[in-house]
Amino acid sequence: MLVSILHRVTGNGLTFVGLSLLLWWLGAIAGGPDSYETFMTYVWTGAAGGLSACTAVLGKIVLVGLTWAFFQHAATGIRHLVLDIGVGYELSTNARWSVFTLIASVGLTLVFWGLVLAL
Repeated sequence: MLVSILHRVTGNGLTFVGLSLLLWWLGAIAGGPDSYETFMTYVWTGAAGGLSACTAVLGKIVLVGLTWAFFQHAATGIRHLVLDIGVGYELSTNARWSVFTLIASVGLTLVFWGLVLAL
């Protein structure tokens, strides 16, 4: 039940929050170097201090959340694909796959952000 609800929530989060951030980013790229620098300051670096430092922390939290939402949505989608094939309807198997999707999404998010921050 939780995995099904999370699938819907992460899909909506990716749609509304992710699309908004993507459109802001694309607009900043189209706006030129100054516009892109403003975007990066408010979402990632917080270099100007004050408000931009606070929004940069929130921006990183949102980016990590979107990454987790992507991996959770993808893992649950794969789980549903396997169920559509007709495999995994046994209660213990279904519960094990549900727990696996949660663990996999957190693990993949940690690995992804570990690589991003290491580079």
